[in-house]
Amino acid sequence: MQEEVAISVDEEFREMVDERRIRKLVQSVLKAEGVPPPYQVGVVFTDSDTVRELNRDYRGLDEATDVLAFHMLPAKEDDQVFAHPPDGITRPGEVVISCPTAEEQAREQGHSAERELTLLVIHGVLHLLGYDHEAPEEEAGMRAREKQHLERSLS
Repeated sequence: MQEEVAISVDEEFREMVDERRIRKLVQSVLKAEGVPPPYQVGVVFTDSDTVRELNRDYRGLDEATDVLAFHMLPAKEDDQVFAHPPDGITRPGEVVISCPTAEEQAREQGHSAERELTLLVIHGVLHLLGYDHEAPEEEAGMRAREKQHLERSLS
């Protein structure tokens, strides 16, 4: 059973990120969402400029954002045509988080940076699994799942 969560933290944010806690959080979300091991997921904690560049290069939006999710799984409606890798390892993708944006949002919301990072990791992992918030009904469902995972992670 392989539960690989690769975490990369830019040096300047090392004190902000508890890698062990983030790894457990990702594993908890994946388990609750029905993703059995073996799997590989990446989580990157970086600066706002890097996230902005990725947002511009991959989404065509030249603006800062808090979290990006680069999913490798098919959209839910395309499940039947997805070719699973021969090694049997599910690779949902990679989540990239802007630590400065997380700190700023935490201040604005009146909670800790740790709580904000937790929420952003949950949000990103849910995106990897096909959740979205473009349409109002999608957003309601995604926000409900975020809240459930957040409550579970803080208890």
